[in-house]
Amino acid sequence: MSKITAAITGVQGYVPDYVLTNKELETLVDTNDEWITTRTGIKERRILKGEDQGTSVIGINAAKGLLEKTGTDPKELDAIICATTTPDMAFPATANIIGKAIGAEGIFGFDLQAACSGFLYALQTGAKYIESGMYKKVLVIGADKMSSIINYEDRTTCIIFGDGGGAVLLEPDTEGHGIIDAVLGSDGVGEDFLHMKAGGSRRPATHDTIDNKEHYVYQEGKTVFKFAVTNMAEAAAEVMERNELKGEDIAWLVPHQANLRIIDATANRMNVGSEKVMVNIQKYGNTTSGTIPLCLWEWEPQLKKGDNLILAAFGGGFTWGALYVKWAYDPK
Repeated sequence: MSKITAAITGVQGYVPDYVLTNKELETLVDTNDEWITTRTGIKERRILKGEDQGTSVIGINAAKGLLEKTGTDPKELDAIICATTTPDMAFPATANIIGKAIGAEGIFGFDLQAACSGFLYALQTGAKYIESGMYKKVLVIGADKMSSIINYEDRTTCIIFGDGGGAVLLEPDTEGHGIIDAVLGSDGVGEDFLHMKAGGSRRPATHDTIDNKEHYVYQEGKTVFKFAVTNMAEAAAEVMERNELKGEDIAWLVPHQANLRIIDATANRMNVGSEKVMVNIQKYGNTTSGTIPLCLWEWEPQLKKGDNLILAAFGGGFTWGALYVKWAYDPK
């Protein structure tokens, strides 16, 4: 019997309509377009506006678009895994909310939180359900409404993050396509350098935590940058070495869109030219769990069956990882 791998058989992204430009940010904090662009590569980002508009809105739109595109009945789905750092609420899981909205009530689903590495963790988790033979169709979503936890008076973080995400469908493959290998890691040393102080069980919301603005992302940029450059690049290099891949064997590097300099460092470590690197950070900023599926969605028309892809990410925790994916279908 041929080995079963989990292949991505469809991808769909979603970003909100509202565009927050660097020019608008200049009216909110002491910054300017040149300063932001030079340090991050970001020109604009999307923001989800309106009351009762949570991360599920992003996931629902991406999931519905994916099901329509692939001709998949939501009742055919076996599981939904939603990678997010900004769930609609502590419970129920955002995956459950998405499942109800797309007509997939009653199926197995849960949220997974690994900050910016969340989509890779979720993809690998979904792949194991497929490889085991337990499930035939797993919906994996990476989505975040980062604007809900960003302090727009803090220029070190508000310039970076945006809202958006995407979804992929995983199905069995016996031709050698799909998720071939993964290198995933984490280190709790990162807690001090990238976190949200309050809002969890350690520091529930109080007047003091709100007054002290502890319900927003805190980041010590220089330390995070140093760890990100090293760990994301090394994970990508390790998964290539394990599978005897060289730069010329890689069709595309699909990096987490956190910072253009981190992306460049990863590409250089892999010996992959810039023409093979998916970059849309200038349009969407860092959408945390949403960056990699958004890249796959935008580049889908250029992907060919058999293409070797390396997906790489780094996030709070610290968390990091790289997946080797052999693309399973030609442009449609």
